[in-house]
Amino acid sequence: MISILISTKNRKIDLEITLSKISNLISRDDVECVVFDDGSDDDTFEFLQKQKQGITVLRNERSKGYLYCRNKMLNETNADYAISLDDDAHFLTDNVFENICDHFKEYPDCGVAAFRLFWGLNEPKETVTKEITTEVSSFVGCGHVWRMKAWHTIPNYPEWFVFYGEENFASLQLFKNNWKIYYLPRILVNHRVDLNIRKSNPDYGVRLRRSLGAGWNVFFLFYPLKKAIRLVFYSVWIQVKTKVLKGNYKAAISILKALLDLVLNFRKLLKQRNTLTKEEFNTYSKLENAKIYWKPNE
Repeated sequence: MISILISTKNRKIDLEITLSKISNLISRDDVECVVFDDGSDDDTFEFLQKQKQGITVLRNERSKGYLYCRNKMLNETNADYAISLDDDAHFLTDNVFENICDHFKEYPDCGVAAFRLFWGLNEPKETVTKEITTEVSSFVGCGHVWRMKAWHTIPNYPEWFVFYGEENFASLQLFKNNWKIYYLPRILVNHRVDLNIRKSNPDYGVRLRRSLGAGWNVFFLFYPLKKAIRLVFYSVWIQVKTKVLKGNYKAAISILKALLDLVLNFRKLLKQRNTLTKEEFNTYSKLENAKIYWKPNE
């Protein structure tokens, strides 16, 4: 059995589109679809209660966070494979499940398969790619699939990350447990996001703070300590050089808040360290980066 797991909060319109686009998958007998409403107040829950597509609906009366929802859904499913989709993402290719099952049979060491992701409000005119299945270092939350056997060998996503960075956390835990992550370009997902609009959104500062903080957390959880410290200093310098010195003073506030978060979390980070050996670090560093964005003709 395959699960489709979706966490949502106050994005009823996006969710409606997604459920409509994947309705042919939800209707299958070998599929469960779980939608977790994390305390929405825009009638999302009422909308979900009216659905007759065999959707299992979970809800937090008060928001407990994106990662809480993902952990709960992954821990409670009985499926062999679990697809994580954002509420603003849908598939653009056919035979999704068949391709997933074939992939995991072909690659028994695969813990997570990362889908090919097109970011844009409208679907691309061209969907063909020459890319091939490749081992990568990480994956993107909006479109991937877990081999549940692998999920149960690693710790839950760290909910104190809030959002961002959990994929890299899980990827390194998988690596430490001898599981691999593969990019699976045969399956294409449309993530309905305009990146230019996102940069101008009011939550830009929060997103930057959480993104930086999550990355630094991963450094201190897994990387050799001296390397982690150097990477944090380098990251801060790049942010200052590319944003603050060019007049983006909102970014300066986010950087300072992220550094404060790092200080407050430092004891927790040291306690939970699962450090890569020198050999492991060198091997991991040679892997291709996560394939985050795909554009036609690539």
